[in-house]
Amino acid sequence: MNRRQFNKNILIGLASTTVPVIFNNNNTNTVMKKRTKPKKISKGDTIGLITPSSSVTEAKIKKAITNMENLGLKVKLGKHIRAQRGYLAGTDEQRLEDLHEMFADSSVDGIWCIRGGYGAGRIVPKINYKLIKKNPKLLIGYSDITALLHAVYQKTGLICFHGPVASSDFTEYTVKHLKGVLMNPQKSYTIAYAKENEGNKDIAYLPKVINPGIAKGKLTGGNLTLLAAMAGTDFKWKVKNKLVFIEDIGEKPYRIDRMLTQLLQSTDLHKAAGIMLGVFEDCQANEGDRSLSLMETLKDRLGHLNMPIIYGLSFGHIKNHFTMPLGIKAEMNTNEMSLKLLERAVS
Repeated sequence: MNRRQFNKNILIGLASTTVPVIFNNNNTNTVMKKRTKPKKISKGDTIGLITPSSSVTEAKIKKAITNMENLGLKVKLGKHIRAQRGYLAGTDEQRLEDLHEMFADSSVDGIWCIRGGYGAGRIVPKINYKLIKKNPKLLIGYSDITALLHAVYQKTGLICFHGPVASSDFTEYTVKHLKGVLMNPQKSYTIAYAKENEGNKDIAYLPKVINPGIAKGKLTGGNLTLLAAMAGTDFKWKVKNKLVFIEDIGEKPYRIDRMLTQLLQSTDLHKAAGIMLGVFEDCQANEGDRSLSLMETLKDRLGHLNMPIIYGLSFGHIKNHFTMPLGIKAEMNTNEMSLKLLERAVS
């Protein structure tokens, strides 16, 4: 996610604690080791809207409120959602305060980030993870929110959701899978390829099987830029035997190469069960550049891995965006271009 272009672009809930997860717990603020599923979202529930990364316009706030209301949800705004400090949505302390208050507020059923941008990585070492563990509830977003989702899941075991930010375009496809995952949970839920993308002439939307096959594992992933930025921190990515998903926007092939190389050298990505790549829009080389193409880069960096890999599933910085729960068992099928959740993500 090109930081020079980022402007283009979740009461104490009922929870079930099941399979243990292992994480690097250098932060003494938490000692939790089990997954926790937040309660499902229902019509009439209250969603807390926050801005843990970049600032938002009034237009985005209005759009976020409308999106929530169209889902039959009520809205509570973070105290500091209109704050601004340069490229940030206020100071680190202000953004932390809104996050903490939403988790502590028993009238709030879920927390939804209005946008990404930049800044979530600055606050994750300061988060009160004991507070979150005591008050589990839905947390959702993508892009820069990747850092927040991973930190919360690693430190508390709370299932978090990589899905549209509150100000996204809530298309029919997007809403269908939001409801299927968050509001109407099933024991098994299949997310099919978005046929809505088939008419897009941008080559970034053309799906491609890099390595065929079927893979199963717990879901993990997010924005490539953020996953690379987390390397070497207390929140570094761990993917052995997991089903990985990766997306980005506005990054030229050599930068995609650099970040994938960093992950290959700093994480156990080569031990993943399989990899799903989203739509990498605006990631092609300019005409005349001495460069590999996006697909050549992806094949060069990932094609040698002994696992199923597919490009072009409908998640990331695009309109038709399905929701994925970090930590939930799932299965991908490259032949069917589908993802199946093998358990409910909410209680």
